[in-house]
Amino acid sequence: MHPHPLLGTHCSVAGGMHTAFERAAKIGCTTMQVFVKNANQWKARALSAPDIQNYKTAAAGASVAPVVAHAAYLINLCAVQPETLERSRLGFEDELRRCEALDIMGLVVHPGAHMGAGEEAGVAAIAESLNIIHRGTPGFRTLTLLEVTAGQGTAIGYRFEHLRGILDRLDEPNRAGVCLDTCHAFAAGFDIRTDKGWDMLMRDFDTIIGLNRLKVIHVNDSQKDLGSRRDRHEHIGKGKIGLEGFRFLMNDPRLAGIPKILETDTSDDMHEDVENMNLLRSLLRSPA
Repeated sequence: MHPHPLLGTHCSVAGGMHTAFERAAKIGCTTMQVFVKNANQWKARALSAPDIQNYKTAAAGASVAPVVAHAAYLINLCAVQPETLERSRLGFEDELRRCEALDIMGLVVHPGAHMGAGEEAGVAAIAESLNIIHRGTPGFRTLTLLEVTAGQGTAIGYRFEHLRGILDRLDEPNRAGVCLDTCHAFAAGFDIRTDKGWDMLMRDFDTIIGLNRLKVIHVNDSQKDLGSRRDRHEHIGKGKIGLEGFRFLMNDPRLAGIPKILETDTSDDMHEDVENMNLLRSLLRSPA
């Protein structure tokens, strides 16, 4: 038998942070992603002591680990408008504090959009933002996880060199890691539908960033074509990547211990997540 893969989905926290564990366990997740506040708002009420305690109790009783969080979509760590930049920095720091209080492994963030300032300026600004945020949160264990992006609009992060540039400018590089999204990588131009293309993605990632930095993988098919630079997730095997690409991912020994998280639309009963996870598990080859 192959070991149980670290496979999960983004789980709702409606009714309190702790409720995510019940949802995750019910559909057979072994890892999960959550929001620690509303992803489309700047402000949120602080986590209370009971909120934190309920979460930790649920975590201790569940075999769902590690947990990762996804930062609010409004955050732009290289915003050109001073007000947006300040709100983004405060917002990300607030989420990092929430994650630290809940012992969450990492906080995934889209690095930012340079809004015309240029990619070099964007990379430098993101690193500066993170240095400020990390200085304000000394000793935190929750990692800042920079997500590989599709490169839509002026988004930074569709080239591994962007992420390398950010990491190189960090005062505390050990506080950061990377989240690879299959849909984003495909949209950014990596043809992961062939074993050769998959191997190239892994080799490039290792050469430029280092596989030791890869902490989580978002497992999404893509509605849009290779190199489209469009970020549109699709259910596994129903998009332009197709099943073969996910077979390479599921069987790559380099990724065996890395949490793999689905981020596709799901109904209240989460049956789509169940189907996607069953499909991914079915791609696992039994060891010879």
